[in-house]
Amino acid sequence: MAKDWLSCIGNTPLVQLSRLFANDRGITVHAKLEMLNPNGSAKDRPAVRIISAALELGLIGPGSVIVESSSGNMAISLAAICSRLGMRFISVVDPKTAPQNIRIMRAYGADVELVEQPDPETGEFLPARLNRVKQLVQSIPNSFWPNQYANENNYLSHKDGTMREIIAELGQVDYVIGGVSTCGTMLGCATFVKEQQLDTTIVAVDAVGSVILGGTKGKRFFPGLGAGIVPPFNQSKFTDNTIQVKEADMVTGCRMLVQHEAILAGPSSGAVVYALKEALFHEIPDNSVCVVILHDRGERYMDTVYNDEWVAQHLNAGSL
Repeated sequence: MAKDWLSCIGNTPLVQLSRLFANDRGITVHAKLEMLNPNGSAKDRPAVRIISAALELGLIGPGSVIVESSSGNMAISLAAICSRLGMRFISVVDPKTAPQNIRIMRAYGADVELVEQPDPETGEFLPARLNRVKQLVQSIPNSFWPNQYANENNYLSHKDGTMREIIAELGQVDYVIGGVSTCGTMLGCATFVKEQQLDTTIVAVDAVGSVILGGTKGKRFFPGLGAGIVPPFNQSKFTDNTIQVKEADMVTGCRMLVQHEAILAGPSSGAVVYALKEALFHEIPDNSVCVVILHDRGERYMDTVYNDEWVAQHLNAGSL
């Protein structure tokens, strides 16, 4: 029996996608179900590691105020963890944050700080949100910024957790495919591969309209995948291959996943599935072992990804 749900973070299931990726080439595709972390996403891993490290260092304690910029999943994870540990949490969001995510944060007792105007120099909300975080930390006593964008415990949580778990269960893995936002997940996987000298190809999937992997900045609807600025974790260019996916194709990936495997996932997971099936699969050698990281659950996207009218109106993809 677990002492509390915090100890249940990680060790997520790894399942084979035998129907969606049925083939006669001996290729197997496994899904790392990060959506089955207690708060529904891969962000539980860095959130609990960052907060635990800060507690151990004496940077925070009961009564501390945690302030972070997040488009959804990280904020939800921090809201739940801070509630459990008796700390106040303030999430700095922008108008693109899904109302459902804000309701979940508030259910945990979090305060929500809305930044309504983008950064004047870049036109992006992320720099404006980060500036607001710094202002709040400076003005609120006993406050702490986890800084998921540059805190090494972000990617270390995936190096010591996600990728180590994958290798422990499967042994040799030829491809690991996952989405990028802070780049913590994929940098962590790549760091483990490098340190262990594994023959594993790391494939990063980004959204069209994001600049993380060198794309052209454009309008994006879905949070959690991509960014308008290059995060610090991507300065090292750690990936072996990169693929950009349109948001309409993320929806297609989500619909394929739930239709063939009965797995209801969010748009970043749909992007990863689509990238492997439509852009990468034909290049993969026979008998390869592949892992896709499914970052979060799909219930929070009923009004977007799984709403035919919304998709037709916003993504010009027609009825799916």
